Amino acid sequence: MQKLAYLMENSIMAQTISPTADRRPAWRIWLLVVGGAAVWLIAYNLIQPLANWLTFQVIGLQEGSHLGEAVAFFLYDVPKILLLLSGMIFLISTIRSFFSPERTRELLGGKREGVGNILAAGLGVLTPFCSCSAVPLFIGFVEAGIPLGVTFSFLIAAPMVNEVALVMLFGLFGWQVALLYLVAGMSVAILAGIVIGRLHLERYVEDFVWQIKGGNGTVALATPTWPDRFAIAWANTREIVGKVWLFVVLGIAVGAGIHGYVPEDALAGILGREAWWSVPMGVLLGVPLYSNAAGVIPVVQALMAKGAALGTVLAFMMSVVALSLPELIILRRVLKLPLIATFVGVVASGIILVGYLFNLMM
Repeated sequence: MQKLAYLMENSIMAQTISPTADRRPAWRIWLLVVGGAAVWLIAYNLIQPLANWLTFQVIGLQEGSHLGEAVAFFLYDVPKILLLLSGMIFLISTIRSFFSPERTRELLGGKREGVGNILAAGLGVLTPFCSCSAVPLFIGFVEAGIPLGVTFSFLIAAPMVNEVALVMLFGLFGWQVALLYLVAGMSVAILAGIVIGRLHLERYVEDFVWQIKGGNGTVALATPTWPDRFAIAWANTREIVGKVWLFVVLGIAVGAGIHGYVPEDALAGILGREAWWSVPMGVLLGVPLYSNAAGVIPVVQALMAKGAALGTVLAFMMSVVALSLPELIILRRVLKLPLIATFVGVVASGIILVGYLFNLMM
């Protein structure tokens, strides 16, 4: 088990920052990147008129009809969100090439409660490790002597304040909603980490984790050049978009159905701020669902367009991405059931509180 954890950790580190050799001149790489950005921007601005033309002129659906609005929503959102997703993954992967798991542990090592939780949550936003990385990262943080509560602030913030979701929310709803999402997610991560740390639950970490010794000959990796970083970003973009595009299409299909067919009054009554139970209901609905942020945001967009309360929708989205069943199953390898139950309870309570707060404010 110790050898497996060590191999998993170093495998993730290599995938995260190992440069891909690219022998082309640097100016050509920069030219490709700048040219690609220009093409991306032109395509993004042509989506809306093209979707309307295809829906109402080519297909011949009637404007204002349920089917016409649903199809127009689908044809507009699929390319829009895939463009946002690919562009932001490329940008974020370039930034991520500066942060390895080992570098993250170095930054968090020796930090006290409070400051450590804030720094851990901030690094969780900047270092988008997926739930598959949870076990080796957790082991690595324990090796580095990072307090349990600080470790959980990182592990909560990394999926919850998903940087792709942040940028997509900015593009779809504006900076105010994106900022609220950022503040809410980081607040939950920081406070949940402090609570878990104060409860002193180290005895509920599996024994083998404490027995693993650090410094097992980690190989020093070369610092990537800018062409290397762009090559890594391009490879990550192709891999991630290839894995999530189906979730995106399915999410948009659900959102299109909501947009075209679900009556506004009915949805607002169920998920509106007037119903006191709407926020916990949104969290309960989100926990068993497994989706990434890119797949759930189209549903969020459709719910908000139909009158659902912002706090309720944010609570639903955060529960989907922060309390997914796959992550909990993976964490079971290193955590005992009482600690997992505490983790779920504390995070869910924080999300519910955030939902109520934003429903009162907005």
